[in-house]
Amino acid sequence: MLTTLKTSYTDTRAADLAWALDREPLPALAALDLELVGSRLQLRLLGASHQVLLEGEPGICSETVACMPGRSTPLPLGVARRLGGWEYEFAARVETLSERSFAVRAQELLALVADHPHGLAGTFPGSPHAFTAMVAQQVDGQTCWRTWHAYPQEGQLVVTRTQVGARPPLPR
Repeated sequence: MLTTLKTSYTDTRAADLAWALDREPLPALAALDLELVGSRLQLRLLGASHQVLLEGEPGICSETVACMPGRSTPLPLGVARRLGGWEYEFAARVETLSERSFAVRAQELLALVADHPHGLAGTFPGSPHAFTAMVAQQVDGQTCWRTWHAYPQEGQLVVTRTQVGARPPLPR
């Protein structure tokens, strides 16, 4: 699903993004509710940021990547955590691209997400390449999502990948 977000583009620097687990749901500009095998997933666009809410038998998992006032936890390159009954893995990277490469990559990603049954993307007024996009899937019992946060004025694309699955029972 592709939508135009009715807000100004405020999270304007990739370096300002922070990461958090277990935050309460924040006001969303757009959301996509998904029923997956054994869980419910909500993809949420928060300006140039995202929040994912996962609920299943192992519990609830909330991931937020956003510019959060009062938060100083920078976006980590990688995290692995046990979260209640979940095994959670997160990875992020920043791609710096030329203006032309950025425009091509932006169009490819928006087309991919717009046509994906579990995809949500929001573009911002003022720049055809300012967007946040998300896509989710289940693979081998794991719930996975990828996100892209575009900062055309910097030529930067922040890419995240998350994988969450039920924690295996302890051996007896």
